[in-house]
This record gives sequence, structure tokens and C-alpha cells, in this order.
Amino acid sequence: MDELIILDSIEKYNRLYGLETLHPMVAVIDLSKATVWPTHFKMNYGIYALYLKDIKCGDITYGRQPYDYQEGTIVSFAPGQVAEVNMAPDTRPVAHGVLFHPDFIHGTALGQEIKKYTFFSYESREALHVSEEERQTVMDCFQRIEAELRHHTDRHSRRLVTANIGLLLDYCMRFYERQFTTREASNKDIIVRFEHLLDEYFDSEAPQERGLPTVRYFAEKVCLSSNYFGDMVSRQTGKTVSEYIQNKVIDRAKELLLSTPQSMSEIAYSLGFQYPQHMNRMFKRIAGCTPNEYRTDNRHL
Repeated sequence: MDELIILDSIEKYNRLYGLETLHPMVAVIDLSKATVWPTHFKMNYGIYALYLKDIKCGDITYGRQPYDYQEGTIVSFAPGQVAEVNMAPDTRPVAHGVLFHPDFIHGTALGQEIKKYTFFSYESREALHVSEEERQTVMDCFQRIEAELRHHTDRHSRRLVTANIGLLLDYCMRFYERQFTTREASNKDIIVRFEHLLDEYFDSEAPQERGLPTVRYFAEKVCLSSNYFGDMVSRQTGKTVSEYIQNKVIDRAKELLLSTPQSMSEIAYSLGFQYPQHMNRMFKRIAGCTPNEYRTDNRHL
């Protein structure tokens, strides 16, 4: 059985690779300085981790597929995620990174904003590929964080460390947005497929059997994580996936209201609503009127 490492501290990670521990809650790591090189293990992260991979020396698997990484690639993990690492024989890892315990950012500005960095939950085929200039920006951030860790601890230390980690994560958000743009053609293909999947869902018995579709349902259909799929759709369309789904539901409801004699309850259940009043609320919020008002006002147009 593969060894499962519960990574719940910085010290445990540093022991795994034989690295020095400067701070019990934060680490900037350089795996080229590792004195121990485990080749195959699974790691259950209890900390945040972001790595800049300088060369491809093995495979990282998260979820069902291998990470899409190559030279100059950033991968990241959040507490609760499990990754499997397979190192090539006789190969030393070459990567830099930052790791920080969630307790370190509690009560800080970074702790309040950490959920906005959705790339921590991206999965397969979703790594960030950086240019040489972007790589240098990331390395500069690592160096600033490490400099603070090596500085004598004072009342400014925690704020400066978390601020520099936040700056690093903001740069990664910018670089991901650039990557969404450079991959626009393939992303548009995914949007088209999403549209087809929406139509297939509502043309089938799925709404009655499964209820309203979720973001996760469509993300899995296109082999992406929910967060990456949601960010990509928002970038391409200006709408969230939930808004996209809800607009499709209301368009279907409008069609049924005007083309069938079905009651409001029958239409609501056929579209996957558990209760008719849920459709009424969504319909009024999106269409600006109730389903009954829409049917009455448009029946003879």
C-alpha cells in the first residue's frame, strides 16, 4: 500500500525532504537543497502549498488525472487535498515553493481573502504555465518572504509575511487570467460543449431524477475542477456558471409557459425544482415578473 503522509505541519514537510525549518508555520522551500528524496508517496495536505516546478522530474496526480505541468509551472494545494507524487528514479526534485499553515493567516487580511484564490482548488490539466518574466516575479516574492522569515521576529513580522504571501497569490491570479486569455480558443470550445450539455440535461429525464444541475456536474463532464471551470466561464462570458444555469432554466420555463397548458407546479417539477415557490422566486428575480404574469402578458403575442 502506498504511504499516506498526513502533512499537518511545516516541520513534517521539512523532515520529509531534510530541509531546515526557519518558522513553525511558514516555509519557503528550495528542493534542490533537499537531503532526502522520497520517490513515491501520497500526501494529505493540512497546509497551503504553492510550488514553482523548474523541471519535470516526475508525476503529480491530484484527483483522477496527472497534473499538466512542465518546465516553469506552478501547482498549488489547499488543506484537505490529497496528491500523489511519483519521482523518476535517480532524479532529484528541482522546485521552489511556499508553504503556510492555515492557523498562521487566521485573523489577518490574507485569512479573510484566501477563498478568493480559487486556483488552490484547481485540478488536472489546470496548472499555471509561467513565462520567464513571470517566473522571476514569483521568485522575487519567494525571496521577500524568506527574507522576512530570516529577520528577527518583531511586531511587524506576521503582517509582512502574510502581505508578501498575498502579493504572490495576487500575481498568480493575474497570471492565470493571462493564461485564460492565451487559451481562449480551447476555452470557447468548452463553453460550446457546456451549452450542449445544458440542452441535453433539460431534454432528458435528468431534472426530474436529479433536480437542478450543479456547477460540479458540468465541471466533471468537461473534466475540470469546479473552481477552474467557474473561473473560465466567468472570464469568457461575464457570467457565473450558476447564472448561466439559472438563465437556461428560466428560458425553458418561459417556453413551457407559452407552449403548454401545464400548471406552474408541473413546470417547476419538470425543470427540477423541489418546490414550485423556488421557481417562482428565481423567475421573478431574473425575468422581473412572476410566471403567471409572464404567461398572461405574453400568451397572445
